[in-house]
Amino acid sequence: MSFIGVTCRVWRVSHTTTLILQRSFACSALRPASSAKAPTPTSRYNDLATKGIIRTDDHQRTIVAKLQNLHEQVATYSPPPVPPKTPPAKNSFFSRMFGASSGSEVVEDIDGPKGLYLYGDVGTGKTMLMDLFYDTLPPNADKLGKRRVHFHAFMIDVHKRIHVVKNSRGFEGLEDPIAPVARDLAEQARILCFDEFQVTDIVDAMILRRLLECLLKHGVVAVMTSNRHPDDLYRNGIQRASFMPTIDLLKEHFDVTDLDSGTDYRKIPRALSKVYFDPINPEHRTELDKIFNSLTSDTTVMYDRKLQVWGRDIRIPESTKTGIARFTFDDLCGHPLSAADYLEITQYFHTVFVTDVPKMGLDAKDKARRFITWIDACYESRTKLFVLSEVPIHLIFSDDPDAKNKDHNMSDHMRSVMDDLGLNAANVGTSSLFSGEEEVFAFARACSRLVQMGTREWAESTLS
Repeated sequence: MSFIGVTCRVWRVSHTTTLILQRSFACSALRPASSAKAPTPTSRYNDLATKGIIRTDDHQRTIVAKLQNLHEQVATYSPPPVPPKTPPAKNSFFSRMFGASSGSEVVEDIDGPKGLYLYGDVGTGKTMLMDLFYDTLPPNADKLGKRRVHFHAFMIDVHKRIHVVKNSRGFEGLEDPIAPVARDLAEQARILCFDEFQVTDIVDAMILRRLLECLLKHGVVAVMTSNRHPDDLYRNGIQRASFMPTIDLLKEHFDVTDLDSGTDYRKIPRALSKVYFDPINPEHRTELDKIFNSLTSDTTVMYDRKLQVWGRDIRIPESTKTGIARFTFDDLCGHPLSAADYLEITQYFHTVFVTDVPKMGLDAKDKARRFITWIDACYESRTKLFVLSEVPIHLIFSDDPDAKNKDHNMSDHMRSVMDDLGLNAANVGTSSLFSGEEEVFAFARACSRLVQMGTREWAESTLS
């Protein structure tokens, strides 16, 4: 995919705000147009540091050196050919997942690069580091096949493929449908980059070992980012003992690297871009309309368009063929939509407007959860998001209207999670909507991401 010759279009929306509103592959500082000498992770990192776009530190340079080493190995990598498709074996599917592996299932030593597993909390630079690696892959990566995908979206794709295999081969409980799926994935891409590797679903947990084994046997090189060390994956999950071999496989076949350097890169001061409007009033609604009209001035706005996801129709109130859409909060969160639905929407639309976002209390817990899932989908897909809300970012999920000035009502557990994320009540308010470690973490992360998505840096980088 060439980035040369693509131009940026800039509109002056108001006397205080200049917004880059046209999605463009050439606009991002992380992805400049190619030069005579192909970039590498190290050269790109040094360039960003020189321009003052990122702040460098010794620990992060150590991680970049690992990316550089893998880059150089990929440049000369010639994996074994993917074997032709063969009739399915009649071994028990569940015995292949849970029982001792037969000789054909043991991961064989492959003379190829060892993958990377980069883990760290929110703010440790995972996305930026993955950008560095993927966007500077050597030329032969195109021949090998490369793919970068959020892990949740990847597993949705895997389940779809397994479903197709079962239907096409008359699955009777004896066939292993994972092997042919892994074969096809390897044939399409020998370089796989996973953002946000995590395991929360028992079905995913039970097939991951077999899937990763097969991908490795086909010579796939993988780079993963995650919030958790492999030992902490699927913690407290159902039948976690059956997932332990997957953890062992990750630790054996990947260079597991902690990204935590003690620096939260989100805290480095950045200029705010006007993408979040509150409260809901005629002035802000008019301002947001101006932005939407500027974006859609050279295209046709379609109404009540239908987007088909998993055999269901999702209504898109306003949208264009150029990747812009507008929803009300109730359009997105007032209906039982899933993470898969939201990810699909962000694949179609690179810029999304969401209006009439209310302050959410206990009576809107389901809507709040969906909104968090929507925020995560936008963040992971690097979607440009404009929001019109009843209250400021830090009060969307807050029970306490005075939370900006106090945090004495916050539970010890919530305060601990806030500390881990570099947040406090002044950033996110207090809330009793959520309980349990995973829910509290998701709530806090959503607030953090909303703040990050309101920066000029995000506004510009999402146009990449």
